[in-house]
Amino acid sequence: MKHFAVFLPMLDAAKSQQYRAEHLEYLAKRRSEGKIFANGRFVDGAGGLVIYMADSQDEVQDIVNQDPYVIQQARGYEIHEWDIVTEAVLPDKSK
Repeated sequence: MKHFAVFLPMLDAAKSQQYRAEHLEYLAKRRSEGKIFANGRFVDGAGGLVIYMADSQDEVQDIVNQDPYVIQQARGYEIHEWDIVTEAVLPDKSK
């Protein structure tokens, strides 16, 4: 499983607010499927970041293309494969 950082830069603040609930619901669904490592908004209003877990960038592209923020053009996106390096103790999701 690979990690992909998806930057969701703000395109339209009004649309972002309008579709926020749908976007968060969409992320909750992906999280329940085990596709999200972490996500959150940037406090400065620049947008947000989602770290997806997937086998390929094509898989992440398909997921991102279904995000209400992207569909409604509230946010743009940039996908980057991320070689995660951490010494943090992460929860074991297999249990």
